[in-house]
This record gives sequence, structure tokens and C-alpha cells, in this order.
Amino acid sequence: MSRIVAENMLQGGENVQFYDQRVQQAMEMSQASAYSSPTLGQMLKRVGDVRKEVTGDETPVHRILDMSDTQSISSHSLPFVLSFNNLTYSVKVRRKMSFPAILRQPAAGVSTGDPVAGENLFTNTKFLLNNISGEARDGEIVAVLGASGSGKSTLIDALANRIAKESLKGTITLNGEPLDSRLLKVISAYVMQDDLLYPMLTVEETLMFAAEFRLPRSLSKSKKKMRVQALIDQLGLRNAAKTIIGDEGHRGVSGGERRRVSIGIDIIHDPIILFLDEPTSGLDSTSAYMVVKVLQRIAQSGSIVIMSIHQPSYRILGLLDRMLFLSRGQTVYSGSPMNLPHFFSDFGHPIPDSENRTEFALDLIRELEGSPGGTKSLVEFNKTWENTKRSNENPEIQTPTHGLSLKEAISASISRGKLVSGTTSDIHTSPASMVPTYANPFWIEMLVLSKRSFTNSWRVPELFGIRLGAIVVTGFILATMFWQLDDSPKGVQERLGFFAFAMSTTFYTCADALPVFLQERYIFMRETAYNAYRRSSYCLSHAIVSLPALIFLSFAFAAITFWAVGLVGGFSGFLFYFAIILASFWAGNSFVTFLSGVVPSVMLGYTIVVAILAYFLLFSGFFINRDRIPPYWIWFHYLSLVKYPYEAVLQNEFDDATKCFVKGIQLFDNSPLGNVPNALKEKLLSTMSNTLNVKITSSTCVTTGADILVQQGITDLSKWNCLWITIAWGFFFRVLFYFSLLLGSKNKRR
Repeated sequence: MSRIVAENMLQGGENVQFYDQRVQQAMEMSQASAYSSPTLGQMLKRVGDVRKEVTGDETPVHRILDMSDTQSISSHSLPFVLSFNNLTYSVKVRRKMSFPAILRQPAAGVSTGDPVAGENLFTNTKFLLNNISGEARDGEIVAVLGASGSGKSTLIDALANRIAKESLKGTITLNGEPLDSRLLKVISAYVMQDDLLYPMLTVEETLMFAAEFRLPRSLSKSKKKMRVQALIDQLGLRNAAKTIIGDEGHRGVSGGERRRVSIGIDIIHDPIILFLDEPTSGLDSTSAYMVVKVLQRIAQSGSIVIMSIHQPSYRILGLLDRMLFLSRGQTVYSGSPMNLPHFFSDFGHPIPDSENRTEFALDLIRELEGSPGGTKSLVEFNKTWENTKRSNENPEIQTPTHGLSLKEAISASISRGKLVSGTTSDIHTSPASMVPTYANPFWIEMLVLSKRSFTNSWRVPELFGIRLGAIVVTGFILATMFWQLDDSPKGVQERLGFFAFAMSTTFYTCADALPVFLQERYIFMRETAYNAYRRSSYCLSHAIVSLPALIFLSFAFAAITFWAVGLVGGFSGFLFYFAIILASFWAGNSFVTFLSGVVPSVMLGYTIVVAILAYFLLFSGFFINRDRIPPYWIWFHYLSLVKYPYEAVLQNEFDDATKCFVKGIQLFDNSPLGNVPNALKEKLLSTMSNTLNVKITSSTCVTTGADILVQQGITDLSKWNCLWITIAWGFFFRVLFYFSLLLGSKNKRR
């Protein structure tokens, strides 16, 4: 209750004097550029671990290095005020229509009223936010409350720029200046309701990777580690620092610890504004209190904290500074928790001393929502009450920044250690220019992303083991089924079947890449929404991480099948065979990765992958030669990913024009004459020789490898061109994957 008691003590002139002191200190910081006030790490020198307060945990307070290299520490933070006025957001919903209702006409003389813009016979307009106004100041926690469907998360999304500008009406300003979207991404953080974390990383590793993304390269590795250690103590996670996050199959940290880790990865760069969507949801009372206690420390370090919360306990209520109650998108109360009893007493529903204030308020709001008049009376009373309160306040209190510009405020915050993301304190630039779009260059992001993916994958070796086992078993079956094929006409047909199945298998086994991005999709959206890294960095690192496994799998499959089947070409032939299998894995993996960026679920993705790969095999040229494909389907033949590796391995096997595959009497194989005695076959050859005037004996070569390629319609591309085209397909799908991320990961409501 310390914050609330402090608020009560600051009345009238004392409040003005308090803000005058803050502004004077802020201006001195801006001019001298050497002023310092407590940041997240520095707070640890004076504030004990929250575990000690709640659970009695005696984890020692971690001492950290002052990031700004300054000595002076102030007891007050810089004044920031986030104001929002008349926020309105509506969506169109489909009407439930019946045929008689469509035909029903209004009675004569009865007015139907003015139609709402955008409404028609089939759609209705529903307001999720309706003229919401308020403000949030640094050093305070603003809680948005209301029943389910009241608009809590929608308001948080609106303030966090997660609703398209053309759909949201109203104004949002910081220190009286419009808040630029690019600036907001860098100076703020958004903590989602769901804990989206990599399960096999430890708490310390998760926060360290967040530091690598959000803290600039100019900050040394040791200082980043110190900042992470300070944040671990700040969040009360010292005992769980070496524990993995965990998931359904791996035991990890508790729900409350997981939630605090989610908060930690978004505040590693010490943002000015922190948005949270129901951070206490699903937690027990103690864990929820610890989370909000951490948020109070963050606010006291000079940040604006705005969160939605469903039903806070009495202890959590004592940590809140402002409350905003919503009912069906409208404000029914806005003010301090201390004023709740007075507000509802004036409304005619006094809060009993024995009841929790917020529980009473929410119960009353639900009761009014179920009444015929709804909460209209409470909404109107709140407007009157707000106007009365505003008219009695001193104008200086209403504008606590006293004309301090946003540039000066951000500059002073940077100089005292906030926004550790490569920012500049030059106040002559625009606010958006004072903070870089990304904290690190492209190649640093790519290295960190690759390292994180390798670390997470390395701890789940069974996934790669199963994939390798499938490749080895498939290769073993093919090797034993097509063991040491001869050079007879039947051997030629068996080779064609082996190559078709082997090449299609490489693509089908790539389907396991589908869930990789689908499982990371929301982590990716959360991290890129606030410019933790570039989408292009993620695409390249995703490709780099997949290559070692593809190389190993390709070599295993090639080594098992090449000599066992009896393929020709020696070592050089094996190298090309390995290269085309690797190219096939690369193209297949890229194709499936692209689909994972488009489809919404794993089941739908598998259905699409299996169907399309079947079409690729059908049009590859194995079942029907290119010359026999109907003209209206020939375009699909050239789009088939299986076509190019299939033609490449055939040319690698049959490109020797001197090697014979059909000799003399073998001409009758695969025909009704194949079972007649050899003596009769030789007489037939003699008769054919006399007729054609060409000598054909039992040893005469009738069909060479080049003839087989012509018979299969493989004449337009060389084997090397097929290899390069297969590789190019892989890069093409990676580019499409990038555009799918660019267009499909905009986490904004419409």
C-alpha cells in the first residue's frame, strides 16, 4: 500500500512542488548529459529480492555494474506521460438473419433511425472500444480491469500499436507529442498473455539471447552478462537460473517463474513503456503477487507500466497506482484504487468494508450489464465524476511534464542508462532518430539466431535421430531390394524405378521441417514486432541451421545406396550422386519451410505437402515421358521439383555413349519372344540382318546409355544444369518464405 499512501500524502501544492522538482532535475540531466537515476540493475542495490519478501528466500542481492558509468543516482525518474483520447475501435460482425426478417418492412410513420456507417443488411458494427480516454505516467502501474469481453486486451493492443491505424480512431501521445510507430517499437515492450519461450533453453540462456538481440554490439559481453544476472535477481529467478523452461514432455520451471521470464526478455533493454496482457492469468495468488511486485520495481525505475488484469487480489491492489474499469468497450471508472469507495458511494452503491474493492466493482458491473439499461448509468456517472474531479484539480498537476519535450525526455532517459539499445542522447535530432531501428547489425543477428537454434535442437537429439533412422532404413531397404543391378534391359527398368523412388523419398522425408516454424511462429512474431531482429536475419539463419543435418542425411543415404545398387561412375559419380541428393534435400526443405509460413496448422500443412509432392512425382517424367504429356499439363512438368534431380541421376548413370545395355538376343527381352530358346532368337536375328541389310549378332550392341536417355525424353538439359536448377529452386522458396513472413506476420488487428 506504500504507493497509495504516498499518493494520498501528495496533495495540492505538495504535488506541484514534487513535479516541479522532477522537471528541474530532468532539464539538468538533458543539459549536462551526465545525470543518472536508478535503472533496473541499480534498483537492486536498494531493493531486496521479491522472493525474500514473499517466500522468505534468502537469495543474495546481485551487485551489478553501472551501465552508464556515472556516479550520481537520483531518487526520482524523468516525467513521461502517455495520454490517449477518444480511442474507438469497431469491427463488422455478420448478422443472424432469417428469411421473414429480410422481408419485414418498417411500419408506416415509424423511423428506423440513422444507420451506422458501414452497416448493411448482412453486417452489424460492434464497438470494442468506445471513446476511451486516460493517461499513464512513469513510476506508476496502470491496470485495465473488466469482465471477459470488456475490451481489456483490445485497449492494450491499441496503445501498443497492434491495431491498424486506419481502423483505430483517436489520438495517442507521449508527453503531448504524437507517438511514431517506429519510435514506439524501440522504446516499448509488449508481454503477451501466453508464455512463448524455447522449452529446451535455461532461464539464463533465454535472457542472455534476449540481451544479445536487444543490447547493442558496443556493450561488451561481460556487461551484457552482468545485466542478465542483475535481471535474474530483479525477477527473483536466481534459484531457477540453470533450469530449462520446459514443456509438456520436459519438466522445467514453474508457471510463475515462466511468466517472469517472459517479462524479463522484453525488459532486458530497459524500455520506457511496458505493456502486458494479463500477466497474472493462470497463476496462484503468491506467484501473481510476485509478478506484479516485479512490475512495480520496473515502474519505479522510470518506466510506464500498463497491464490488463482480470481480478486482482487485495495485496496486488495495494501495488496499483491507477485503475481503468471497462464494460463493453466503455469506461466505467478511471482513477486511483483509493478513490473506488468514494466513487461507488456517490453512485449509490457503497463498498462494504469486508469486501475486496475490485471484486465488488466487477460484480456490480456484471450485474448492471445484465440489467435492461446496461451500464449506461454508470458510464454517464463516471463522465460527470471525472469532469468534477478535473475542474477541482490544479492545472499544473494535469500537465506534469511542464512543457518538457519528448526529445529532451528521451535524451535524459538515455543519459541515465535507460533504453540500452545503441541510442543517442543528441536532442537536436528527432525522437525517432534518437533510437536505432535495430540494436545490432544484420550479421550479429544471424549469428545469435543460429546459435540459439543449434542450442535448442542439440538438446532434443531424438528428433534428428528419428529422421536419420528413417533415412537409413529407407536406404537399406532400397539397397537390398535393388542389390547389384546388372546391365540388362530389366536392369535398366529397375534402375529407373530405383531413381524415381529414391528422388521422391528425399522430398517426402523433408516434410518433418513443417512443424519447425509453425512451433516458432508466435515467438518469431513477438520478437520481430518490436524489432528484436530483422526478418531477413531469421530466414538466413533458418537456412544455415538446416544445412548440417541435410548434409549428413544426404551423405548417409548416398553411401548406403550408391555401391550397393551398383551405380556407375566411380568416385566422381558418387560425388555427383551425393550432390544431387543434397540439392534435393535442400529444395524439399525450402519448399516445406515456405509452406509452413503460409499454412496455419500442422495437419493442414501435411495434407498439402503430401498432395503436392505426389503431383511432382506424377509429372517428373517417370510414369509418362515428357513427349507424351498432354500440352495443357506440360507446364506442370517443368514446375515439378522431382523432374530435375531425376533427370540428373539418369544422366549420371547413362551418359556413357560407349556402354551397352541391350545386346543381340537381349533385344527380345520384355517381349512375348523373351521366353523362346536362344537358338531360335539367333535365327530371328539372322533373318532381321538379311532384311535390314545390317549384321546383327548375339553380341551386337543395340541400345547404349545415350539411347536410353533419348527414349526417356531427357535431352534438353545437362546433368549439371539440372543440379543448378534444383539448388535454385531451394533459394527461390527461401525468398518466398521471407515474403510470407513479411506479409503474414504483421501482428495487428484490422
